[in-house]
Amino acid sequence: MVAGSPSTPTGPSLKIGRYAVDPAVVLAPMAGITDVAFRQLCREFGSPTSLYVCEMITARALVERDSKTMEMITFGPTEHPRSLQLYSVDPHNMAEAVRMVVAEDLADHVDMNFGCPVPKVTRKGGGAALPFKRRLFGEIVAAAVRAAEPAGIPVTVKFRVGIDDEHITYLDAGRIAEAEGAQAVALHARTAAQRYSGQADWSRIARLKEAVTGIPVLGNGDIFCADDALRMVAETGCDGVVVGRGCLGRPWLFGELHAAFTGTPMPEGPTLGAVGRILRRHAELLTAHIGEQKGLRELRKHMAWYLRGFPVGSQIRRSLAMVSTLAELDDLIGQLDHTAPYPPEAAEGPRGRQGSPGRVVLPEGWLDDPDDAAVPAGAELMHSGG
Repeated sequence: MVAGSPSTPTGPSLKIGRYAVDPAVVLAPMAGITDVAFRQLCREFGSPTSLYVCEMITARALVERDSKTMEMITFGPTEHPRSLQLYSVDPHNMAEAVRMVVAEDLADHVDMNFGCPVPKVTRKGGGAALPFKRRLFGEIVAAAVRAAEPAGIPVTVKFRVGIDDEHITYLDAGRIAEAEGAQAVALHARTAAQRYSGQADWSRIARLKEAVTGIPVLGNGDIFCADDALRMVAETGCDGVVVGRGCLGRPWLFGELHAAFTGTPMPEGPTLGAVGRILRRHAELLTAHIGEQKGLRELRKHMAWYLRGFPVGSQIRRSLAMVSTLAELDDLIGQLDHTAPYPPEAAEGPRGRQGSPGRVVLPEGWLDDPDDAAVPAGAELMHSGG
């Protein structure tokens, strides 16, 4: 798409419960990334009425008031709706967590994670492994919906295509989630075995849209620019897009998505000087959230993504990757070539974790009976997202 030129409005309209998501763009929850600072930065570029989801939270850790978890569910004063993603393999724990959300007014929307492919999660029957257990999956969704109902909090569900090519679960998962009262479903169009490798199979999103007709279906996977989002909607008929790795180091992508879906002029890609100012803003938001020392340490993981494709010398890159104070950051930003133009071919495309496909690690006997509703043992001992 040519920067600065208007486009034809093609964005779908999306409502999740009582909330209009306009344009129909969702920031995917990403562990260690979508904290309150990064969400605020994305909102500043995009629409305040799109949806920006908090990092994944373990239901048991929330109920136990784990200190790190309580810090992770911080929302900004103007953040609305407040969107929280919960992970659980236990209907009881999920219900307790959602009841806590309702009683203490912790969030306005609850999403549930059944898509994580990380071995430490799947080996306990969690994440992308769980939808194979159809009855248990349905009971967890139903528990969340019932607990959220008194407050009118919408519950949504995110999952993958399946465990691997031999164990496809997404169509059943979509139909079950709809039947149990979920307000929307989102599909990452890869199997757990693919992890983040290869290409997402968007045809699966189209098939899910055909199977689930009463609630919105959102598509996720390989949205790295605004044209990708428009193409996904056109090819699949999905009701909205979920953006994850494509915005790493590129929070301005939400401004481009807003333009693409509303038919307004596409903003120019930022110069290196503008990226420096965005970096500084990110640092300010992190500092306000967790203090300067911890905030700058968190910022380091974003540096390579922000600078990708730009002409930045190796010494400055190394220094930025070790930055520890705002004053040091200001000095390093001042050394950048602020006039360097945005390099679209080098800066865009896949970013973040990709890796290789691999066998999904599952509990012993996990694939024996898809209707077994027993809660897997030990799956909620971890206290952070995966």
